[in-house]
Amino acid sequence: MSKPNRPDAEPTERWLLLVHQLPSKPAYLRVKVWRRLQALGAVAVKNAVHALPAGEQTQEDFEWLLKEIVEGGGEGLICEARLIDGLSDEQVRSVFNNAREADYDALANDLRAFTITLAGDGEGNPGDPRIRLGRLRARLGQIAALDFFGANGREKVDGLLGALEMRLRDREAEVEEDDVPPSATEPESLKGRLWVTRRGVYVDRIASAWLIQRFIDPKARFKFVAAKGYEPEPGELRFDMFEGEFTHEGDRCTFEVLLARTELNDPALTAIGQIVHDIDLKDGKYGRDEAGGIARLVEGIATANRDDWKRIERGAAIFNDLYEVFRRKRAR
Repeated sequence: MSKPNRPDAEPTERWLLLVHQLPSKPAYLRVKVWRRLQALGAVAVKNAVHALPAGEQTQEDFEWLLKEIVEGGGEGLICEARLIDGLSDEQVRSVFNNAREADYDALANDLRAFTITLAGDGEGNPGDPRIRLGRLRARLGQIAALDFFGANGREKVDGLLGALEMRLRDREAEVEEDDVPPSATEPESLKGRLWVTRRGVYVDRIASAWLIQRFIDPKARFKFVAAKGYEPEPGELRFDMFEGEFTHEGDRCTFEVLLARTELNDPALTAIGQIVHDIDLKDGKYGRDEAGGIARLVEGIATANRDDWKRIERGAAIFNDLYEVFRRKRAR
């Protein structure tokens, strides 16, 4: 793969640590503090030691909580730290991301359930759909506000919310938005572009990069950026990113959207798209038997390689072989 200049190594993370001790009574204080920590997005790194990324807002949040702890009869302190031993920055970031991914997954499940109810295929009355959708969108805002390191899952939730918005707008005409394919993209407009995605690539981004370079533009270049706050430059195409040109649409993962928009009507690629969908969205839509094995292989690649280029290189070998299996099956 062609490799543009790589970004400099990420600096050591600065953390705020809240170390506290609570009295045995009143019992409600423990529940209150636990709920406040959850609301702030703090994670436990040791017993009674919680962390947040260092910043003015997070420091203020911890200061208010410490005040409540002291007023309740407890004690504690806030310190800024750089991790030296015991836990790495990457491990702590993973704890934050795992918590937010679980939140995104739960919200995605509620959005799918709402979609089924709205279509009349589920039990219960959805009430005022706009009010319910507004509550779900507000919930996304709350999760995103605590998503400090760009956890996986935001894109699929945005796609489901977008599809629900369109379904509600077209409800009177009974348009099933999820069945409307994304509009096609002129293939030549995708040549010679710089494709941008989030650092820490995983299954959808690895597969999409393979698809882009093998079937869309063999000379495609790639760039990996921070998940939040990136401003695209002219000529760049973002994929599997919030507000990206190619990202989740409805219940389709980015790989599926790329297939549809580029009109790559290859049964072997469709099969791979179904596997990527089942791994990425975790909804069992296609029930592909191969999904479990491919998921373990991708997990192994990600665990063994922090470098995004290496992940894509190793993943490309898997998807090349998988493509040949499906292509030859079709040819028999």
